[in-house]
Amino acid sequence: MSFVDSIKTCFSKIVTFDGRARRSEYWWFQLFVFIVDIVVSAIINQTGLGATVSGIISLLLALCSLSVAVRRLHDIGKSGWFYLIGLIPLVGWIILIVWYCKDSEPGENQYGPNPKGM
Repeated sequence: MSFVDSIKTCFSKIVTFDGRARRSEYWWFQLFVFIVDIVVSAIINQTGLGATVSGIISLLLALCSLSVAVRRLHDIGKSGWFYLIGLIPLVGWIILIVWYCKDSEPGENQYGPNPKGM
């Protein structure tokens, strides 16, 4: 999946927590969020735009990020509730990063068909 396809998919599934997301979809979208965060911060610092614009953008990106993270966990056969393991300081995030880097479960699992089409 390309960078642009990933962004389109994530925004089209902004509050869709069912299904599966490939590694490329997840990581390309995280790169997009990082870039947008830097750009928005720079614009707000330069122009003095209010916190409202930043808050709206942050909320939109947070919903998309949560959605793609849950679908990524589904892709490796884990429940989306495992996202909450990130609340455990340091260890939780390390576990999540390892899971986000894992390859998809081959074939269909309980969350749907493999997005790779295997």
